Amino acid sequence: MQPFEVVVILLAVAVGLGVLAGWLRVPYPIPLVVGGLLLSLQPWAPRFSMPPDVVFLAFLPPLLYAAAFDTEWRLFRRQLRPISMLAVGLVLFTTALVAWAAHDWVGLGWGPAFVLGAIVSPPDAVAATAVTQRMRVPRVVSTILEGESLVNDASALVAYRVAVGAVLGGAFELWEAGWQFLLVGTGGIAIGIIGAVLVIRLHRWLERTKLGDSKLQIAVTLLTPYAVYLPAEYLHFSGVLASVTAGLWVGTRCEQVFGRELYTDLRAVWETITFLLNSLIFIVIGFELQTILNNLDDDHSPMDLLRYAAVISAVVILARLVWVIPGAYVPRWVERRLTGRGDPYPPWQLVTVVGWTGMRGVVSLAAALAIPVMAGGQPFPGRDLIQFLTFWVIFATLVGQGLTLPLLIRALGLGKVESRAVDDADSSADQTRISDTD
Repeated sequence: MQPFEVVVILLAVAVGLGVLAGWLRVPYPIPLVVGGLLLSLQPWAPRFSMPPDVVFLAFLPPLLYAAAFDTEWRLFRRQLRPISMLAVGLVLFTTALVAWAAHDWVGLGWGPAFVLGAIVSPPDAVAATAVTQRMRVPRVVSTILEGESLVNDASALVAYRVAVGAVLGGAFELWEAGWQFLLVGTGGIAIGIIGAVLVIRLHRWLERTKLGDSKLQIAVTLLTPYAVYLPAEYLHFSGVLASVTAGLWVGTRCEQVFGRELYTDLRAVWETITFLLNSLIFIVIGFELQTILNNLDDDHSPMDLLRYAAVISAVVILARLVWVIPGAYVPRWVERRLTGRGDPYPPWQLVTVVGWTGMRGVVSLAAALAIPVMAGGQPFPGRDLIQFLTFWVIFATLVGQGLTLPLLIRALGLGKVESRAVDDADSSADQTRISDTD
């Protein structure tokens, strides 16, 4: 088959699996990944592997931009502390913990082990959005999860670059890695803001001069994520943060930029495109297993591979729980001890749900497939094993946690917990205002 024919067939299969997801009342990434996996194992199925550059350039910018565009900045800013702790602190913590497990339990060298840790550290923005929308979790939970998944890709990819560079170059300096992390992130944010300001001015100019109809305006919005992502990557900054920043900037000003009719058309186009892109990328994740298995060497027995996959998946899941639970309470406790006031402690049920919602996805897979070769054409140490373990971490978190999350939410009675939490927060805010008045 020609590549175009394969893509059309996969899209048709994705639509059918999306209908199945609605019928089963499960987040649609789950049947897409499982369906792609089952189809790829059939002898008549086409062999299909998507280059990682296509994922990073064609899929990632619009999906991140669309997710950021729909994020409410007011809620995002209110939850900035937990989002930052998850998007940066948890990513680095998971990277280190997985690296230790991969070195001691799997036998990877420290360099490749840190590469694996960086690859599997970020939860996926698309999976988080799909799960939270389907499950109707409390707004504070969805804000934290979506905000985390928008930012953590940047920190994980910077850690990934540093780890790969250390393996290829044979050296690692902590201060240089910290400086690169700061420079890459700041540069990406700056380019995102500049690009968003220019795009808003372009929209207003087209509206004022009547030179652009709704179709042209929508075309500009479709080009916007690429217009900020590509320059940021060309300048070696974070294209991920550039796309996210531009989406947040334009999204918070959409009422001032777009008329009601144009905004309605815009939403319809973007929702269709993001659904098709999401569906295609998740079914491709399932198809990638066949390619990964074909490239895997015979140095490890099937039982060893299953044990390695179980260990790394368990470490990824437990690392989030170990970080999230104290991270939700210790900063508030310290703040109360130092200042005598602080935010109310969140209900443990909400914290548990945040800790259990850490599905991996497209960024992890693309990063694993993009591992380069060594100088002189030598294979990257442990490359095939890293790709194998990455796939099973994605599968375990996306399918395992995605399927059990609805049961957990119902068991914890999250709706009633949210109502009590809102009442407590309002009461605390009232007490704060009274104290300030006195």
